[in-house]
Amino acid sequence: MDLMKKVDLKNFSISQLTNFVRELDFSPFRARQIFSWLYRPGFNDFNQMTDLSKKAREALAERSFFSSLSPDKSEESSDGAVKFRFRLEDGLMIESVFIPEEDRNTLCISSQAGCAMGCDFCLTGAMGFKRNLTPAEIVNQVLAVMKAACHDRHNSEEPARRSGCINNLVFMGMGEPLANFDNLVTAIDILMDQRGLDFSSRRITVSTCGLVPKMIELGEKTSVNLAISLHSIRDEVRSRLMPVNRKYPVAVLLDACRQFPLPPRRMIMMEYIMIKDLNDSPAEAHELAEKLKDIRCKINLLPYNENPNLNYKRPSSETILRFQKILWDAGYSVFIRSSRGADISAACGQLAGDDQ
Repeated sequence: MDLMKKVDLKNFSISQLTNFVRELDFSPFRARQIFSWLYRPGFNDFNQMTDLSKKAREALAERSFFSSLSPDKSEESSDGAVKFRFRLEDGLMIESVFIPEEDRNTLCISSQAGCAMGCDFCLTGAMGFKRNLTPAEIVNQVLAVMKAACHDRHNSEEPARRSGCINNLVFMGMGEPLANFDNLVTAIDILMDQRGLDFSSRRITVSTCGLVPKMIELGEKTSVNLAISLHSIRDEVRSRLMPVNRKYPVAVLLDACRQFPLPPRRMIMMEYIMIKDLNDSPAEAHELAEKLKDIRCKINLLPYNENPNLNYKRPSSETILRFQKILWDAGYSVFIRSSRGADISAACGQLAGDDQ
């Protein structure tokens, strides 16, 4: 059978894989065995599945395959962040960013090749939408960076930064995750499954520009963290920056945040890119504090990463600190986040899949 007619086993959650093995007349428990093999370090051949008979392995190989990704290119920033570029089977490029810190390591992963949202400050949006990533392409980014960046993630007793373990996953790379909803949820299932990559829901964050109909559904089908790319509390400003606001304006977005089924002791993360003379005034800070007051949230202020192709500027440090203090005084947890990897175009809004 031609490879293109086979199915990629890494596109299946455990329940989906159970349905597939039934088609092969395997017992359902075989799905758990197969699934656990797919995500073991060093697995690369059906013949390694020694708890399956040779006949079963042959039947599996006839109907399926399992994909992988290897970095086409990697660049390390002066601040330690590493950008990985992957070439997909159809030649498209996607990027992931590994961000090491003293107490944890975060991997920023992509959910689409390109993006259809067209946010005015984002280079990914400028490249346009190519296609959705499959669950396998999403999960394989994590596996590839684990292999490339992790020295001994099972046995090391060193702190996370030195051992290279990935502690946190953020869907803040290329694409709008909720626009690829079904594949996103399947990938999350795989990432969280104990036989898969065994990530806690507390360690996974999905960021959205505000696709309101899918926000509640995400909270109903998963227990991961939610981040909102807000960037302005005023419709006229947010619509200029983010075309999605014309369909789902600020009031509608904030109402969806109020309805979002937050797990206990969790908060929605409001992401706010600060752009000089556009959304950085004290008046807007006060307005932001007022409109978020009944939403369980914390706020990340992200000074804009300047790019010669876009006509936006970063506010002064004094302006950013003043904005933060207004929100602090209103009782919010507010953090100023310096995007990592700006010198290698790996910071927020800079991923553009070189050489598409």
